[in-house]
Amino acid sequence: MTVANNYVTAEQIAAHRWLPIEELPAIFFAKVGAAVMLNRKRLCRFPFLLDNNTMAYSLNSTEWDADFAKALFETVDLTSLVQVGALPSYNAGDVEAMEISIPSLSEQGQIGAFFKQLNNLITLHQCKAKVRHRYILWTVEKEYYKTHMTYNYS
Repeated sequence: MTVANNYVTAEQIAAHRWLPIEELPAIFFAKVGAAVMLNRKRLCRFPFLLDNNTMAYSLNSTEWDADFAKALFETVDLTSLVQVGALPSYNAGDVEAMEISIPSLSEQGQIGAFFKQLNNLITLHQCKAKVRHRYILWTVEKEYYKTHMTYNYS
């Protein structure tokens, strides 16, 4: 994750005695509230802050390839851990208790690179589709105005 909706200054961090997560890379996700049901995970490569509603799993670089971990975590359904109540949530113990088999670091690197490239291609094609869609809309709109917005000056 390289972009966020909210940022803080070094002065704010010092004044509030906040402790940024610096054990990187890390997988960041919601643990409390409706957001847990979205099952979204983000790979963070830069220091970040989290609150009581979120959790992060720091990746030991001697055991994990970050891109592989991101692809693997996307397949883990954290919603299966949710404790139903007024506010859906799960706890760190439930996440830590999950057992996952992982291949060697070199294999992880190859798998992670493949999925990262695949994700980039998907994103590229989605962007192309959006541009194509906008072009079609523009063309239709242009034709509409040509045929319906002609003025009779007689």
